[in-house]
Amino acid sequence: MAGNLIYLSIPGLRLVDVADAGNAPTLHRWASGGVLAELAPSFPCVTSTVQASTWTGVGPHDHGVIANGFYHRDRRQVEFWVGRNDIIQAPQIWDAVARAGLTSAVWHAQNIKDAAADFIVTPEPIHQPDGTTKLWCYSKPDGLYQRLLDELGHFPLQHYWGPLANIESSRWILNAAQWLIREHRPNFQYIYLPHLDYAAQKHGPDSVQAHQAVKDLDALLAAFDAFIQTTPAGQDTVVLAVSEYALTPVNGCIFPNRLLAADGLLKTHETSDGIVIDFGRSAAFAMVDHQCAHIYADPDQIRRVVDLFAGLDGIDAVHAGRERGRVGLDHPRSGEVIVVARPDHWFAYYWWEKDGDAPPFARTVDIHRKPGYDPVELFFDPATRSIPLDASLVRGSHGAPPGSAAQRGALICSIATPYVVPGRIYSDTDVFGLVSGLLGIPI
Repeated sequence: MAGNLIYLSIPGLRLVDVADAGNAPTLHRWASGGVLAELAPSFPCVTSTVQASTWTGVGPHDHGVIANGFYHRDRRQVEFWVGRNDIIQAPQIWDAVARAGLTSAVWHAQNIKDAAADFIVTPEPIHQPDGTTKLWCYSKPDGLYQRLLDELGHFPLQHYWGPLANIESSRWILNAAQWLIREHRPNFQYIYLPHLDYAAQKHGPDSVQAHQAVKDLDALLAAFDAFIQTTPAGQDTVVLAVSEYALTPVNGCIFPNRLLAADGLLKTHETSDGIVIDFGRSAAFAMVDHQCAHIYADPDQIRRVVDLFAGLDGIDAVHAGRERGRVGLDHPRSGEVIVVARPDHWFAYYWWEKDGDAPPFARTVDIHRKPGYDPVELFFDPATRSIPLDASLVRGSHGAPPGSAAQRGALICSIATPYVVPGRIYSDTDVFGLVSGLLGIPI
């Protein structure tokens, strides 16, 4: 049983990254001195879904987090990165930790605001009336972020996502976690470190840039580990480093909304944001998220939608009705049709055929108004001083069911423990039990 548990949630971490001691000496040391196993995440293999599965021990059919975004049928609105914890429809690990009389902290996780953890920090920028954005973070308890601001400066939101994304966001998060250990010594810390995601999506998971990203992150982890060893509880602290998913190289992009528009199912209308999807008048439209597309369709159009996508180049599977249960997405929030891309393809949200018809926000870093995740925001066009509308720039993606070893991530425990068995392939829902076991609390 761990006296204290540090959980590092590292999207994009692969077994191959850990195998080379020269590339990632800290991760390799933890794995060599403890246990290394494979992780096969829940479908869709995206951040919000995987984190919810990890915290609850159940899949999206039960916890309801079907993607990084949601289509609110009552409001006829797509919303990505919702943030609030009450959308998770299952008991969570924070509740079990609290019942055991232990304390917990969460750094920069999704859908965590108002959770039962004792300490929470996650981005919550303030959008000013003049269109500018003020750096800020949601925190619990009140005043926690202000104390961190006084000590560390603002969380560098510009380095967390978009064309300036880099390791500085992960550096701030780890420095803040160290501060919390000095001040409050929580028994369990869940720390989201996004750094490996950026280079893998932008340049490909096997690129020189992606390999360098692993080295850079490992250097931060070495300093973090050195700090832990200087604390009173250092010898009793266990590190659990878990990949959320692994990325695969991509060479093709699919545009579901363009297909639906060409078939007459998707309708648009003029708004203050430009020409956008008219969700009320559309018989079908797609909310896309990496390699998964939720297509919301009128009941009498479901078969038509299935036929439109079945057998299309780059499509791996199409699920409708009860068949959605085969991939764990037979939940009321899910689309009537679930379309899965092949590992070498991904889905873009674009509905327009000509770039001149794109709404202005398409060329900006805007994670809320787009009806889909947009990795092209990682790029910047100096000529136009905006985000390009070229989906072919993206070189890595994730989200499809992990059918091959290349799509599975790494799970590292810094100590040998019966809760982690070498050679076994774990799911993210299994991780709930690992955490509970390591902390010695009943599930």
